[in-house]
Amino acid sequence: MLLLLCGLALFLAVHSVRIAAETWRAEVIDQRGEHAYKAVYSVVSLIGLVLIVMGYSQTRQAPVNLWYPPAGMSHVAALLTLPAFILLVAAYIPGTHIKSAVGHPMILGVKVWAFAHLLANGRLGDVILFGAFLSWAVLDYISSRKRDRRLGIVHTPMPGLSRDAIAVVAGTGAWLVFALWLHVRLIGVSPFGA
Repeated sequence: MLLLLCGLALFLAVHSVRIAAETWRAEVIDQRGEHAYKAVYSVVSLIGLVLIVMGYSQTRQAPVNLWYPPAGMSHVAALLTLPAFILLVAAYIPGTHIKSAVGHPMILGVKVWAFAHLLANGRLGDVILFGAFLSWAVLDYISSRKRDRRLGIVHTPMPGLSRDAIAVVAGTGAWLVFALWLHVRLIGVSPFGA
């Protein structure tokens, strides 16, 4: 459990700098340069991610059950992750109506992903992992939207819906690949129980 907690602390702390210390971040970038800041950010994120994976794996070897989700909840969670994948893809396609509507589709996608996994998992390690990501995503989404309003940032969509169609098709394709094949191979659990 300690590895999971340390990993979450590192990973989410570095991803929360803009929430808690935006002025400090700007000063560091001014002093050291954006490339140096991003290098440290990436290294700390990677170390945190490795610790999360190792720690979460340990919690699955000796699970502590807090509750038992109702039958079929894994199917609900798997279906809820579909919009999370679409939001993730939409974050990287400029000019979508999706991004214009929600502002920060990746953060919203993390919220949906974490919430879906909390519905389907009642073990302590799951609650800590997905609860931490959900809490972070809620705070980051609120902070990001406030920052956009303060700075006058508007996410303007391009004419037409082709970019949104690409996000939906690519997100759905990625979701299918992950839900039907990769999740069981990487995580050891089949989302649809097959």
